[in-house]
Amino acid sequence: MKRWKQWLAAVCLLGILGLAYWKFAIPTHRVETHSELIMLGDLDGDHRWTANDMKILDAFLKDPFAFSDAVARQIDMNQNGMIDDEDIRLLRALVASGSDPYATEESARAKGEPFPRPREFYRYVTLAEYHPRPLWALPYPQADDSVLKWLPRLHSPVSTSTYSEALDADIYAEAIRFDQDWRKREPQLLPMEREYASLKLARLDTLQQQGERYELLLALIDGVEDAETLTERNQQAFPLKILVFRDHLRDTLKSPVYADFKQGKQPWQAVMKVVAGHLQTDLGLAYDFETLPPPRNLTHLENYLQRSEWQYYKSSAKDEDFRALIAFAQHDPRYLRAVSRTSRKLTDMDEVNHNLPMELLFREALRIKGGDKKKAVGLLDEAIRIPFMWVK
Repeated sequence: MKRWKQWLAAVCLLGILGLAYWKFAIPTHRVETHSELIMLGDLDGDHRWTANDMKILDAFLKDPFAFSDAVARQIDMNQNGMIDDEDIRLLRALVASGSDPYATEESARAKGEPFPRPREFYRYVTLAEYHPRPLWALPYPQADDSVLKWLPRLHSPVSTSTYSEALDADIYAEAIRFDQDWRKREPQLLPMEREYASLKLARLDTLQQQGERYELLLALIDGVEDAETLTERNQQAFPLKILVFRDHLRDTLKSPVYADFKQGKQPWQAVMKVVAGHLQTDLGLAYDFETLPPPRNLTHLENYLQRSEWQYYKSSAKDEDFRALIAFAQHDPRYLRAVSRTSRKLTDMDEVNHNLPMELLFREALRIKGGDKKKAVGLLDEAIRIPFMWVK
């Protein structure tokens, strides 16, 4: 029996030593970074620069924002964070040489022109990191008949080295994205959508005329999000009516009734009567706020079942989901622009500052969770607590 225990102890010790060696002595087990090798310009994934890559490039140039961020990053041949003329020239030269980067380099050098070394077209990209989409910096042929009448006056960016240049570059790329989205959506707009869009277009024109570049950029991003996300055909009118009701709630905060309530001249019932009127007019819902029952009756089994279902969707968030959403929130240029609009304490009564950032976060959460809206909301609900742990 004693010998048996010795053998067991020896096996356990060897197992522990083997596990320790596997974990600490092999570098791939110590480093959690995982990367993939990207061949810039190889748009069809055949590990060559061919005419088929040019076909994909031509399709991209016609409708750039219909392609994924990954494709846009591969077209950024010079890796300057912009899709510009040099990227197109480099890819065309590689295809023309028969996919021989050394021959292409030698030909360029013979003409006294700079050309990247062949190895520069191959990049290791970390999978866990967030990689922003390159900005569109090419001329836009459709600018002359754009719904944005001031778009032809914008110039293709050549640099983003200063804050002002970066802001102009963002506006240029976002305006083109909005114009392309508008051309796709405008023919199918419902009357209510068309009326809502006309208000946003008017605000874009006003901001551009006033030179409010930062607010113009955020308004463009907001318009793009509307165009690219509010696209479900044959849906009920309720989601659109919610937007109208939201605007009426904002108007209520600026109404004489609410001003009198703040001064103690009107009871809260007067304000809620106005809200109830908007509910009835906008959504067809009748509520008497004075006689409403408690929002959740703890004696009903259905409430516990609903809570269990919601907890399931919250618990479906995985560690990699949190990391992906955090990376987006820390590095996505459009989100960082949106979340940077802040106001002095208690002055953002309409909560305008929060709307666009939450739209962008939800869209990214939706992408992470494969289009499952409930899981996306569960991921957001859980992730929103994380930053509070970082504040010292």
